Amino acid sequence: MTTSSSATSVDHERADWVSRLADEVAAEAKRRGTVPLAASGLSPSGNIHLGNFREVMSPHLVADELRRRGLPAEHIISWDDYDRFRKVPKGIDGVDESWEQYVGLPLTSVPAPPGSEHTSWAAHFRAQAEESFAALGIEYRGISQTEQYTSGAYTEQILHAMKHRAGIDAVLAKFRTLPAAKDEDEELQAALDQSSGAASEDDGSAGSEYYPYKPYCTECGKDLTTIEAYDSETTEMTYSCACGHSETVLLREFRSGKLVWKVDWPMRWAYEKVVFEPSGVDHQSPGSSFQVGLELAPIFGWERPLGPMYAFVGFGGVAKMSSSRGGAPMPSDALEVMEPAVLRWLYARRRMNQSFDIDFASPLQRTYDEWDALNRKVAAGTAQPAELAALTRATSTAELTLPETPHRIPYRTLASIVDITTGDEEQVLRIAGGLDAQGVSSLDELRPRLDRVTEWVSTKMPEEEHTVVLDAPDREVLTSLDEQQREALALLLDGDAERDLPRIEDVWTLDGLTHQAYGVPKLQRGLPADAIVKGDKELSAAQRAFFALLYRLLVGGETGPRIPTLLLAIGPARVRELLTA
Repeated sequence: MTTSSSATSVDHERADWVSRLADEVAAEAKRRGTVPLAASGLSPSGNIHLGNFREVMSPHLVADELRRRGLPAEHIISWDDYDRFRKVPKGIDGVDESWEQYVGLPLTSVPAPPGSEHTSWAAHFRAQAEESFAALGIEYRGISQTEQYTSGAYTEQILHAMKHRAGIDAVLAKFRTLPAAKDEDEELQAALDQSSGAASEDDGSAGSEYYPYKPYCTECGKDLTTIEAYDSETTEMTYSCACGHSETVLLREFRSGKLVWKVDWPMRWAYEKVVFEPSGVDHQSPGSSFQVGLELAPIFGWERPLGPMYAFVGFGGVAKMSSSRGGAPMPSDALEVMEPAVLRWLYARRRMNQSFDIDFASPLQRTYDEWDALNRKVAAGTAQPAELAALTRATSTAELTLPETPHRIPYRTLASIVDITTGDEEQVLRIAGGLDAQGVSSLDELRPRLDRVTEWVSTKMPEEEHTVVLDAPDREVLTSLDEQQREALALLLDGDAERDLPRIEDVWTLDGLTHQAYGVPKLQRGLPADAIVKGDKELSAAQRAFFALLYRLLVGGETGPRIPTLLLAIGPARVRELLTA
């Protein structure tokens, strides 16, 4: 188990990016005379995928570090559920082109996907994401923008924006003339694919006169509206809708509409007193929301928050991850095959401006190898401060310690065991018990890792990597063996007492079988079984040839799990049966 204190800062030397950003946020909050408040903004327009999730993890880690220091930091997540339903996402079960009829409605007015227990599209995807956030130990205050706008919480801000619409328009006009992003700008295009689409939303300049407010029609419910007139003194507003409806209302009493995105965001910075909110490339390119916000925030009496840009998170080597295109994995997908602490670690160990991939296929085993190696370094006292900080942030927060697997058997080894035994718990326990000197007395010692591995083998393990042990000896191969191959099998099974190699049944542990399997080619070359030999290409070739022979006789192929693990999983009696002519 990793030991860590969740009550104090994890890195007094400020060796990692989280600590350094926390320093900046603390200083900025003090300068502004407010509490350190970090913000995330998410649109529940579809699945909150692992790309969107960086929008959550980065502020969470910084706010958590500040709380570890005893500061009253808070992390808010604004759910942009009052945004318009822009287009029908792909890859949502039961959702087809018929959902086009809802384009233009607020997300909270769109029906939930078929089979959902929730009352709206927004509620469905918000709840789906929040379940994962809870499993990952993310503490935050959620804010529904539908509730904020329809309750009148922003009424004064809306009236203020409409009164100062000329100044807002002047700011926006300076950026409208900037050249649009070119298609070959792959980084920006990837960001736009990864975003909800808010960054490219109309800024309110479509009509004959500029208005930073967009009504939702009280007749059809959509935002296909145009403001025809507005009086700042009386707040009387007349609008018309493409559906044919028009009306005159008092904006101070009207609760059906919102500020356009590029005005809405800086307004909320001021309303919540946000000090830190990172964003993606789509919001930080010239003329985009974050850049415009630098000049718009002061109109609402605030300064733009600290907002470093975060880079992409790709999936399986694919840089672009888009919820609108379908198929992009979510945190819940990741949590099916990896422990919460490991997923947190993937975000904590990389600086925000570093992109990285999350791969659920075979590379996931390498991810776990790195995770286990880090835990060993920490236990040995050889980890660097930044490594220790990342591990501590992965396994705990200021409020809690996340569950960890007590007995860490390598992910790839467990996968081989589960695959070979088809998940039979009795056999898994038998094999796991012989893997190391510590032993395993209960499968609970292997959880939650074992549960994640079992799911991975069932759903993500590449088909060609599955292992099926032969039902009976391959007599054709056994009778075709030459003298050297027969000797090798005899040495593996029966050993050689004079040369200190025991019978295979007498060394039935992972270490013992490793010594046995690697010792055979050494004995055949006249070396001691425990000889340490480096750089001997002939010996290496002999070992590969011997292992290939074992694979053919045990699983009918040329490759498979590590030979010692495979032997341990099959069991001594069956190994002897399959290797004996």
